[in-house]
Amino acid sequence: MAKPQQKSTPRVRNKKATHQFELLEKFECGIVLTGTEVKSLRAGGCSLDESYARHKDGEIWLIGCNIPPYSHGSDTNHEPTRARKLLLHKQQIRKIAPKLKTQGLTLVPVDIHFNERGLAKVTIALAKGKKQTDKRQDLKKKDAKRDMDRAMRRR
Repeated sequence: MAKPQQKSTPRVRNKKATHQFELLEKFECGIVLTGTEVKSLRAGGCSLDESYARHKDGEIWLIGCNIPPYSHGSDTNHEPTRARKLLLHKQQIRKIAPKLKTQGLTLVPVDIHFNERGLAKVTIALAKGKKQTDKRQDLKKKDAKRDMDRAMRRR
């Protein structure tokens, strides 16, 4: 018997992350949300542009993520930019923490999505900041690839 097709779930991407950072290692983790935050995410409202993750007291926290208040919520709606706890295994946190301190890396949220079970997941990446010249080189490579693809389609 064939499975019924699932609706496509909203996926919020941080487009600036790949432009401003070199992503070294990615981790998928859960996130602690309230009910109205989940409903607002499912409606497609979220901004990861100015957000980052931080290691504090043996836990990883997502800071600066803007989930707007749910439109049909009551006066007990959530605070849009509150810090949210990310759920990772202790082994993963132990692996990430020393890299943040010694190597000068940062944790950047790449996207928020819902998995097949309907749980909200955040993909975070250990990242190293790019210099301006690196950003220019990436744009040149992207433009060259786009021009080559156009030329191949014409033939």
